[in-house]
Amino acid sequence: METTTAVDTGQRKNQIWAFIVTGIMILISFAYYKVNVYYMYLIAYIWFGFAYGMMLQYGRFCFASASRDLFAAGVPRMAVGILVALTFFSLIQATLASTNMSTFHPAPFGIHTLISGLIFGVGMVLAGGCASGSLYKIGEGNGTSFLAAFFGLCIGQAVFVDVTWFNFLVPQKWVDAAVVNAAARNIPVEKMTSSFDTYLAGYVWNQPTLQLSHTKAISEALPGAAKYFIGDSLLNALIPAALLLIVIYAFYSRKGFMKKRAKAKGGATGFGDEIAGIWNMITASKRTTIMGVIIGIVAGLHIFVMKGMQIKFGVANFGELLTRMGHAADTSIKGTVFDPGYWYITSQEGQLGGWILDKLGWNMRDNIFFGVNNGLPDPWRNPALWMSLGIVFGAMVMARLSNEFKFKLPKGELIVWGLMGGILMGVGSRPALGCNIGAFFIRVAGGDPSGWLYGTGMVGGAFIGVKFFNWWSERKMAKEMEAF
Repeated sequence: METTTAVDTGQRKNQIWAFIVTGIMILISFAYYKVNVYYMYLIAYIWFGFAYGMMLQYGRFCFASASRDLFAAGVPRMAVGILVALTFFSLIQATLASTNMSTFHPAPFGIHTLISGLIFGVGMVLAGGCASGSLYKIGEGNGTSFLAAFFGLCIGQAVFVDVTWFNFLVPQKWVDAAVVNAAARNIPVEKMTSSFDTYLAGYVWNQPTLQLSHTKAISEALPGAAKYFIGDSLLNALIPAALLLIVIYAFYSRKGFMKKRAKAKGGATGFGDEIAGIWNMITASKRTTIMGVIIGIVAGLHIFVMKGMQIKFGVANFGELLTRMGHAADTSIKGTVFDPGYWYITSQEGQLGGWILDKLGWNMRDNIFFGVNNGLPDPWRNPALWMSLGIVFGAMVMARLSNEFKFKLPKGELIVWGLMGGILMGVGSRPALGCNIGAFFIRVAGGDPSGWLYGTGMVGGAFIGVKFFNWWSERKMAKEMEAF
């Protein structure tokens, strides 16, 4: 009886905290609206972040967990959920693009994307969470994820884009090309001071961007809306996702399912049973699959709303609204701030790290990343950062409602893994200009093949990370046995 009472009391406390956090978010939104109607733009980011956080926590959506479950335990549940979300989002993205309501833009395509994904993949496994996964786990009270996000994605990323430590890796042709490209874009010399600046201006800007619907072959063969549904969605997202589901089924689910199927039928199995097996794999975890569908839909709705905001206020970037409100100092020399217009992680965390270091006396505006492209707004006026905070608080509310919230301070090895993994994620997100969300999920759904290139690297890095952890655990266990 006492145990039941204690559980009920804990549940009530969690429910109260969930309502308190939600109430605070509502009050913050109302306060912004009262200050200036332009902050509706920022409020939209807050609540989409809040929704992402609730869905990520409920569905346990994390690319690191998906990789670990698949490679270490042979459980495809999370990987399947991610592919389900991707398919739905691609269809919605195609619909938005066909009605000119999309904010998506493709990224430079090159080998750097694969390498970047590889580094990020190792990092997310070490940290125990990808960029989005780390945020929702912070909302659950996970201290290791906080270390990864703050010291890796925030501070580490900001330092990476502003130092000259990697100049020895930069070939002279990049240096020469950077000078030419910077001059062509009217970028002052004093805004090009880091190794990353040279890499960005001397290499990345020379790489082609590719979106299947805009290629000559598809745009000429399929005029109108069809090019988005066939090129971007079907060819770049749906067919590859379906093939991956088949591969995952063949390697991780087929044997067990077909064995049970044959036993139940008392005879041979056929093609229909294979289809049933794939469907069984997809629906094995209804919680994850349903959240995959909803995440895909909400991600599309997010793009629609942000495009609507831009049309309503007559802007292409939130920096224009900040300037109207008298906060031009928050923006870059182009009058912009980081405003992706869709679900995105890492760049805004880098801005927070840059803002902190700038306040501590480190000039963080003398580079392309902050000074030219993304600005360095105060955190309370940073729309994308509010999206990340929304993810944290949305996950916190869902964790409280599910009685899954618990403060977990990192100890021993977890501190090391959190810091190392976070730094690798921060470094791995910059060369490809995105992470598991921005460089993979969003790009693939938008018809950009570079998303698959990043995803390939990320999965490869995750495989390396899982194998490393297996080796480390076996080594540690062997030493403990020797001591025993």
